[in-house]
Amino acid sequence: MECPILVWMLSINRDVTTDEYEKCYELVKKCAPHATITKDITSIESFRQIICEMLPLLMMRHRRISRAKWKDYVTSSGKHWIEQSSDDMPPEKFLQSMIGYHLAYDNSLCGMVMTQGRQRQVINVGLGIKQLCVEPRGVPVSAYAESFAHKLTPLEQSFIAPELGDEVVLRRLCILLSLKAAYIKAVGQNRGFDWSRLEFNIPNETARGDDHPLQGWEFRVFKAQLGVHRNGTVIEESYQCACAFFRGTKESKFIWNDNAKDLEAWVQFINVDQMIKVIPKLLA
Repeated sequence: MECPILVWMLSINRDVTTDEYEKCYELVKKCAPHATITKDITSIESFRQIICEMLPLLMMRHRRISRAKWKDYVTSSGKHWIEQSSDDMPPEKFLQSMIGYHLAYDNSLCGMVMTQGRQRQVINVGLGIKQLCVEPRGVPVSAYAESFAHKLTPLEQSFIAPELGDEVVLRRLCILLSLKAAYIKAVGQNRGFDWSRLEFNIPNETARGDDHPLQGWEFRVFKAQLGVHRNGTVIEESYQCACAFFRGTKESKFIWNDNAKDLEAWVQFINVDQMIKVIPKLLA
């Protein structure tokens, strides 16, 4: 398939030490100087951002491409792509070697979606992650869903009617929000974008923007289950994830991956221990 989609998901499955934070921060400072992250050892938000910026470094290392052999570029709308050195590479292969990627995170899960091809193609990729839980803890699901009403269309709100039950409402809400986040990031929209301009008709597997069909898009939807160590106990966390990529086909396509075997071909799960262990290699 042209422009294959690959996803890396990293679980921050335990608390990290000050020394581990320092090592990760210094790695990003040296190898990803384009990243603007405020150093704050006490901030989990800061650490999430650092871990996300380490994912492209890990991905390129897996491809056995040293840091000196590639550059990270960004468009005016914040879309990143990686350009590899053209040394010993035929011109046509070089044009097809661009890697577009997008980083996202929510709570304990950090992710990166990437694809390879021509620059104008690969930048149109986005990732959305939404934890299946209410915030703040203890709030009724119906009230939590209502707090997102401004981001949904009337049709979408009908999919999360309270009478459907808490589990169904929460799952559907997170699917809608992760799909919208993925699309918004794929097209490079800013934070102020009105999410209600998008409409995902999940039963019909169609999407609309400003009441016009979104054509040519591929949407992939999947879940991630984590076991996270917090205060001496393991807590189960579930996340709804979605990828959006513009393929330019006649119709848009939805791909639903509901089991681990389906995901193995294109999603790789790692944890913070594995990432920290390879820091010396990422510096090479």
